[in-house]
Amino acid sequence: MENRGLGRGLSSLIPGVDDATAGAATDIPVSRMRPNPHQPRRQFDDETLDELATSIRSQGVIQPIVVRIVGDGYEIITGERRWRAAQRAGLTSVPTVVRTASDADMLTMALVENVQREDLNPIDRALAYRRLIGDLGVSQEAVAQAVGRSRTSVSNTLRLLRLPTEIQDRIASGHLSEGHGRALLSVSNEAERHMIWRRIERDGLSVREAEELVRRATERPREPEERAPRGPKRPPELAPFLEEIEGSLRTAMGSEVEIAHTRTGSGVIKIRYYSPEDLERISRLIVTFASVPTAAELGLTDVG
Repeated sequence: MENRGLGRGLSSLIPGVDDATAGAATDIPVSRMRPNPHQPRRQFDDETLDELATSIRSQGVIQPIVVRIVGDGYEIITGERRWRAAQRAGLTSVPTVVRTASDADMLTMALVENVQREDLNPIDRALAYRRLIGDLGVSQEAVAQAVGRSRTSVSNTLRLLRLPTEIQDRIASGHLSEGHGRALLSVSNEAERHMIWRRIERDGLSVREAEELVRRATERPREPEERAPRGPKRPPELAPFLEEIEGSLRTAMGSEVEIAHTRTGSGVIKIRYYSPEDLERISRLIVTFASVPTAAELGLTDVG
């Protein structure tokens, strides 16, 4: 099961940083603060800000805002939502921790805070991962450890950025889920992908239904050299069996799988990958599966 905890957090990306809010908090006027220029959130929902403001009016700002000194004011590192909500709640000052942080540290802390708290939509999360990896040279493994997710999850989320901008926007707005986006990635033809996307939204298809629609749409005749000399490419009596195996492999691999079966009983299994990282992930899965001993190898026999 994928780890949804907080992971190793900042300490895995910024040596010596174990807690972004370590240190004594002091009240600082909200008017002297300004937003983090590296903030990965592109939108702040008014409804959730109002809800947070209501909570702040009742309970105050429980977790301090983290800032750094810039000129005669303060630049927010983490806690911009709390700062915005505090202003809506009518507060003139908020508990704050002042830290020394470089631009790279600010980017890292802001990204990790948002991702850990599930505050980002899938596209903003993907952009956050890409900035950590591209701007800071952090490995996917380190990002996964920092945000408490598996490397496969990080890789799959990054793949969403290969989708057209208009589909990314629908995922960011919540009209499509991350699962829908991953299904659409399997469609290479842009016109076909657009048609499937529109049908998903029009008919309110679930992720499983979308995956099945994509599977049917992407089935193509085998190349001539892959076909048996005579007869159908897939024997009718074996078709349901082969489709079941394809489905099982597709689930296990987390990718598209095709089986080309010949009359002689031999065939080819094709597993699609979408990036070098995805190829590495799939190869590790195959090696892991291949290394698991069978019951016979363990000397076990059926017991009933």
